[in-house]
Amino acid sequence: MRKILSNVKAVLGAEQRYVPRPVDVVIEGERIAAVVAGGSATDGERVPLDGCLLVPGLVNGHQHSHEHFHKGRLENLPLELWMHYVRAPRPVRLTPRQAYLRTMVGALEALRSGATTLVDDVSLGQSIDPATVEAIFQAYEDAGIRALVGFSMMDRAIVDNFPDVDTIFAPDLLAQLRAQPRPSPDAFFALLETRLAQHHPHHNRVSIAISPSAPQRCTPEFLARCRAFADAHALPVIIHVQETWLQVVTAQAFYGKPMVMRLAELGFLRPGTSLIHAVWLSDPEIECLAQSGASVQHNPWSNLMLGSGVQPVRALLDAGVNVSLGSDGCASTVTGNMLNVLGSAAALSKIRGNDHSRWLSASEALRAGTVGGASALGLGGQLGAIAPGYRADLVAYRTDTISFTPLTDPVRQLVYAERGASIDSVFVAGDAVLRNGRLTRVDEPALLREISAAYEALSAEFDLADESVAPLRAEMEKVYARAQTLHPEWEPYAAKLAR
Repeated sequence: MRKILSNVKAVLGAEQRYVPRPVDVVIEGERIAAVVAGGSATDGERVPLDGCLLVPGLVNGHQHSHEHFHKGRLENLPLELWMHYVRAPRPVRLTPRQAYLRTMVGALEALRSGATTLVDDVSLGQSIDPATVEAIFQAYEDAGIRALVGFSMMDRAIVDNFPDVDTIFAPDLLAQLRAQPRPSPDAFFALLETRLAQHHPHHNRVSIAISPSAPQRCTPEFLARCRAFADAHALPVIIHVQETWLQVVTAQAFYGKPMVMRLAELGFLRPGTSLIHAVWLSDPEIECLAQSGASVQHNPWSNLMLGSGVQPVRALLDAGVNVSLGSDGCASTVTGNMLNVLGSAAALSKIRGNDHSRWLSASEALRAGTVGGASALGLGGQLGAIAPGYRADLVAYRTDTISFTPLTDPVRQLVYAERGASIDSVFVAGDAVLRNGRLTRVDEPALLREISAAYEALSAEFDLADESVAPLRAEMEKVYARAQTLHPEWEPYAAKLAR
């Protein structure tokens, strides 16, 4: 069916150029067929959006749906102390319906904050439950969002992701943590095989991605298997790399080189591969990334909330590295609002150095959150722009609202002021999943009530899970506090990168 989004002011093309004169955006099936003068398109169902600002849907390149029930539970902890609460020694076990509801929280927030695509790096816990996996996919199908689901794959015990644990941890606790069950590599790849035919990002709205968690959490053999599977099936890859200064120390202790160089040595860095966070990067590492064609993803709000540092975005862009954006998980960020991520990305760049000519602009942040995100997923030229041939994933913002009044520079006002209150309509693959401010495919009020009830029923279990972290956290405090004294030779390197 042809639709005509009529009389909109639009941000057009891969260059994200704002056009103040009204245009009609013609949608044929799932794609944009034409952009013509406002009021001139006549063949199709007219969707009146007079005066609205039409923008490509944002691409949230990284979140963790397994954290949605941790929202607001934690604050003021660095990654290495915080992360154990979402992978607690005593896990909270959810029914498939509870997993569905937990997943839906992120899908709803994404649509209500201008994101039409998200990448969910979900941990399946100590074992793979097919019914839970199906519930996760079904939530995204029902919400109408475009989603790529990865399964947070690793084959090493989490405690062995850090340096000097054999020296610092009590032997009994170390043995207990290493003995915790986790899915085998074979189980992960069997799961991917079952989803591949019906869930490929080139053909399906809800699809899969390959997500080995991080170099230090995977053996070289497992990383090679992930790389080979992704290459064989043309799937995007995401992997956490050098998020914190302690990971710089860890890389030197484990490999004698930065993780970026380790991945390059393993032949892992290629186009369609996203290095998540990548806060701590030296000039040689940036050049290595530029030569590889890999993307780097900026998670500014998460990096702020965890005190991880400030990514050198300008240096990456200058080197020709594609930069995308992501929210990360709301156990640390409290929100997955992608408009907040855009604003944070542009604003945070302004504290990295005194040369204001190198600060990130609002338009650059928007580009990273749209075409940059699409390119990172191997969907460049298909997603993230308003132009003929692109997928019709679009968001219409009312401009008679506080954020856009007076209307001077819509892109700046979108990035720095708007957080979702002005959204009138959201289209994914040409379908209106939100219209006149209301979601069209799900009963949002009923879902929110059920989600709240589901969490309330589990809250005591989350309290017990948090308590189970205490012995582990006590030892991790020692790892974190002593890292610099244990490896003093790496302190100058870390200090240099912090500037």
